[in-house]
Amino acid sequence: MKVVLKSRADGAGVAIFSYQMDWGFADVLDYNSQTYRVACFAMICHHCGQRYIEFFPNARQENLFIGMIHAFQYMGVPRFVLTDNMKSVVLHRDLEGHPVWQKDYETFMQALAFETKLCKPRHPFTKGKVERLVRFVKDNFLTDRVFCDLTDLNWQALEWCNKQNGTYRRTVDGAPQKIHETVCGEQLRMVPEDSVRFYLCPERKISFDGFVNYEGRRFGVPYSYPGATARVERSGDLLRIYSADLKVLLATHAVTWSRTDSFCEGQYESLAQPEEFPTAPVQTQIFQLPKPSQDLSFAKFDFDKEDQV
Repeated sequence: MKVVLKSRADGAGVAIFSYQMDWGFADVLDYNSQTYRVACFAMICHHCGQRYIEFFPNARQENLFIGMIHAFQYMGVPRFVLTDNMKSVVLHRDLEGHPVWQKDYETFMQALAFETKLCKPRHPFTKGKVERLVRFVKDNFLTDRVFCDLTDLNWQALEWCNKQNGTYRRTVDGAPQKIHETVCGEQLRMVPEDSVRFYLCPERKISFDGFVNYEGRRFGVPYSYPGATARVERSGDLLRIYSADLKVLLATHAVTWSRTDSFCEGQYESLAQPEEFPTAPVQTQIFQLPKPSQDLSFAKFDFDKEDQV
């Protein structure tokens, strides 16, 4: 089956082989009875319904890029992506109605060679599939869901996607995964790994005490590293810290999601100083008194002291 891609100025007439993406949000009640919010990135194939979801601590642009790359690695890179007017995607429209892309997102589109079509506001027909997917995730996948941390939740989400993509759908008369491989696959491309590595490893500043902050937690960097910035990649249960140019692996941490700082091996070895120790038994001893009180305002009312005198 050979399909010719066509497009119009708006998102409604984009080619049949395109993806739709959106964010969804859910509140998590942890074991300390504290509530925090997670963001669910969702992407679905417009033709066959092949779907991908991934959870992040927030919906920042760097997590949007990571979610899109992971979805492309799972499903392939399409020619078109349909989305609404996200702040991390578009700034505004010019006088002729053309979108003015956010600069980093425009560079991202050029690196992966795909186009973005914006949906009309209050026009759910354009990307209704991904909106229904987000609602289905909340009503189906997240209902009574129990997990240990975000890594565990994403493993469960991937298993759920594999199950849903392999299930027969009457609307497409087949399993989305099989249709996606046989029909949609003819119009898709592989992810250019060299072009996306910098997006998978966001840049972070190194603090004065040798830590980088990533997803609300601090991870140690060798103090001997001379750079002021590093790049961080979380993959499964491991978090890797690279040099700013991605040429040197500085440290590897286990993703424990603990609030305590994670030190790397030999983090402060470069600060070790030569130290002298006694060569003979120490016989000199001195005495230390407690620090005298600094509050002398009521000293003149100390009548016990007068009686002693």
